Amino acid sequence: MTHKRVYSRRATLSLKMSEFEVPPMQDLLVIGRKAPIGPEAVRRMAEALSPEQFTIIRLEHPKVEAVLLRTSLLQMLDKEILINIILEEAERMISDTMVIRSEINIEISVQREVELS
Repeated sequence: MTHKRVYSRRATLSLKMSEFEVPPMQDLLVIGRKAPIGPEAVRRMAEALSPEQFTIIRLEHPKVEAVLLRTSLLQMLDKEILINIILEEAERMISDTMVIRSEINIEISVQREVELS
C-alpha cells in the first residue's frame, strides 16, 4: 500500500515602509550609504532598546549600506530571499542619505494532501 503525499509551502510577504522616525524600532531598518546614522550606531541603538532581537546585515549595494532586521524573521524565511525582496522594494524609494523603517508580516501557508484509507 503506497501513500500519496502532496506537499506545498508558500510564504506571503507584506511590507509597509516609511521614513525613519522616533520611536525607531519596528521590524527592519534600511540604512542608506550616506545616512546620518550608520550601521554600527543603529546596531547599538537596537541592542540598547531590544537586546538580542535584531541582526545587522551589511550589503554591497549602490544606495544601501545595511539592513537591520528582527532576528525572528530570519528563522521564518531564508535570508537571501528576504534581503532581495526588501532591496527590490526599498530601492524604488530610498536615497543613499535615508534610513527607512519598515513593518513586515510573514504568513506561512502550508497545504498537505494525504490519501485516506
